[in-house]
Amino acid sequence: MTEEQSEDGFDTGDFNRAIIEEFRANHGRVGGMFEGARLLLLTTTGARSGRRRTTPLGFLPDGERILVIASAGGADRHPAWFHNLRAHPRVTVENGVFVLEADAVVLEGRERETLFARAAEADPGWAEYQAGTERTIPVVALHPVGGEAVETRMGEGLKVLHDAFRRELATIREEVARSGPALGAQLRINCLTVCQGLGHHHTMEDAGMFPGIAEARPELAGVIARLGEEHERVEVLLEQLKSRLADSAADPAAVAADVDRLVAELEGHLDYEEEQLVPVLDAMAP
Repeated sequence: MTEEQSEDGFDTGDFNRAIIEEFRANHGRVGGMFEGARLLLLTTTGARSGRRRTTPLGFLPDGERILVIASAGGADRHPAWFHNLRAHPRVTVENGVFVLEADAVVLEGRERETLFARAAEADPGWAEYQAGTERTIPVVALHPVGGEAVETRMGEGLKVLHDAFRRELATIREEVARSGPALGAQLRINCLTVCQGLGHHHTMEDAGMFPGIAEARPELAGVIARLGEEHERVEVLLEQLKSRLADSAADPAAVAADVDRLVAELEGHLDYEEEQLVPVLDAMAP
């Protein structure tokens, strides 16, 4: 992403502004050269002016936290957003589904070296950027501390979340397919992070949304029972994938087969859930 320098760091410029508008209009999906990329919007507070500035950035999944790399395309100066979050570590992150408040932590020493190496293994472009500059390219961990869904209509919000899972699993399938004879560390983290997210989402549905719908709409008891059973089947597949990933010598072909089985089961489940529950949720919303 480009950054045009201004009094307190940068203005988004026409290029980034177009990406930001497309990202927000399409719940995290963008086309063109960034189609299929993991992308977020990072809003920082200007180090000098105090003005809020938004920048589209690529990111790396890392369990509960999100990693961003201040590469500036290999330039000799840190990007303005990095200076801003050093001055004001509380930032806002948009991922297309949620708007999150997060605390930014600049990683140092061995942790920075390990995570940058992990990123460069997954995408050699990071290593090329580092080779082109004498500065040490920073790695920043974003720790979410709260947030809210982008959508206000419950049914539409559910579909937006499902689509985010669909996109991430499609990206992982492509990454596994081109991984070569061994799985890289970042690819394992990508897989484990989406497993964690799916497990959490289904737990929340089982504990909250499904009982609420069953109480309000008793005629949907059969639908809710089927969805619960499908959650159990998905959980088995998630555990199988996580077990496979725990093996340091895991065969990428076997991982790909596990991911394919998970995707096949999940696609049917998500389609059925949306067909049955999106209209109900939208009708129940105040």
